[in-house]
Amino acid sequence: MTIALHQLRRRGADRFYPVLSALVALLMWELLARVFAQTYLIAGPVEISRYLWDHAGLVARAAGITTFAAAIGFVLGNAVAIALAVAAVLLPSLARLISALALVVFCLPLVATGPILRVIWGPGLGPQITLAALAVYYTTFLPLMVGLRAAPPSWFDLVRSYGRGRFSALVEVRAMASLPYLFAGLQIAAPAAFLGAMFGEFTGAERGMGVLTIRAMRSLDVAGTWALASTAAAISMLAYAGLGRLSRALNNGPPPLILAPVLEGERRARWRALLHPILVTLILLAIWWLSMEAANLSPFFAKRPADVWAFLITAPEAAAHRATLGAALLETLVLALPGYLLGLALGLGLAIVLVLAPKLARGVMPVAIALRAIPIVITAPLIVVALGRGPAGTITIVALMIFFPSLVACYQGLARTPRQVLDLFDSYAASPLRRMASAQFPAMLPAFFAAARMAVPAAILAATTAEWLATGRGIGGLMALTASTSGYKMLWSAVVVLAAVAVAGYVVVAQIERAVLRIYGAEQLTR
Repeated sequence: MTIALHQLRRRGADRFYPVLSALVALLMWELLARVFAQTYLIAGPVEISRYLWDHAGLVARAAGITTFAAAIGFVLGNAVAIALAVAAVLLPSLARLISALALVVFCLPLVATGPILRVIWGPGLGPQITLAALAVYYTTFLPLMVGLRAAPPSWFDLVRSYGRGRFSALVEVRAMASLPYLFAGLQIAAPAAFLGAMFGEFTGAERGMGVLTIRAMRSLDVAGTWALASTAAAISMLAYAGLGRLSRALNNGPPPLILAPVLEGERRARWRALLHPILVTLILLAIWWLSMEAANLSPFFAKRPADVWAFLITAPEAAAHRATLGAALLETLVLALPGYLLGLALGLGLAIVLVLAPKLARGVMPVAIALRAIPIVITAPLIVVALGRGPAGTITIVALMIFFPSLVACYQGLARTPRQVLDLFDSYAASPLRRMASAQFPAMLPAFFAAARMAVPAAILAATTAEWLATGRGIGGLMALTASTSGYKMLWSAVVVLAAVAVAGYVVVAQIERAVLRIYGAEQLTR
């Protein structure tokens, strides 16, 4: 009777904290809106509710169109992610090639690929669905790859002892071990899909949430802008919560104890390490050229590799082009790097705090989800208006973009600490801080580095989005200018340079990861 009463009280508390935190957040939101009523920066819940009541039909139709495109892109993008991850596991000799190709495509900046896709696809939902798929596939692929390797070596030895091969190990061992990581990726992907669909609508769509958002921001309709942002956030939060509930229903077992040997050194041939990036580059160039030719796209807007090479290297004005592009890129990176580090630090720090204080997590997580669910295409102009066009605004936008995926990944990683390890620390009456430092933090490192790698292109996306929509500076402002003036050579060159920089940053983080996981997560370095 006492145990049942205790469980009933605990369930009541679990439901009470989120409701209380939501009410407190709404109250503070309304108070802030009333205090800053004359600044045209923020609209409160009362004003937003009034707007949604007056324009219910319009907002509902726009939300339905955007949600439909986001849902299709979400399904297609995640299907591609799962297929790529399975191929990388079943064909380990091609795993690095598959990962590299997937990374380069993900590093293509949405703010630049959006206008190009609009020209290629024309009117309709094509750009919205494509950008939604591009926004989500890597956020699922990367955690899934971590999860597919998060199984004890003894389990694979057992599969081999029965004469089974890689496919049986994939189905019987890796698939079950990867479920928590897969759903963590899917939860992060849900808001990203909606963001990608809205990006597509920003490029010239006729209907959807993005179209209404552009109209509201241009007319300085603060209530309309915040109402649309709240609607987008609510849809993303529902998707996040639904995936979380499904994850909890499927993942009831405790995380396994993984005892992998420490790797002393790699025996990969030097020639293979040098050949790999060359091979990836050649394959990407071939895909680029063949896709343009197969679709018979006009060279006026669909530039080929030779056009970009001439624009940056061999043309008489190539030096001036490189100088313009380099100056804009440097201006962007100077702001993207601090925002990237700040977002990672905030996500990691808050995840640790929430694990040490689980009651606090029930109140903080809904607020964090709500903040991330608001598309950056709406928050970026508002933050720049509030903080100015200087460095503070762009750094804040980048940090917010990085913060939530880092928080989710680190929080899930800390929760994957094996129960046997925690029981050992409890038997020695170890303090929560000691348990965190010696057990939970090392167990979280694979998930943290997955988030850190994924955050590299996300930081560039956030910085260029802020420049494209609000500040008009950096390479984002340069791309906005060239897109509006049909300067497609500079636009395609900016896409190539940004993708190359994102890949370089990703490789740097991956090298740091390998050095750390060689000690704390050697199973992640095996194929």
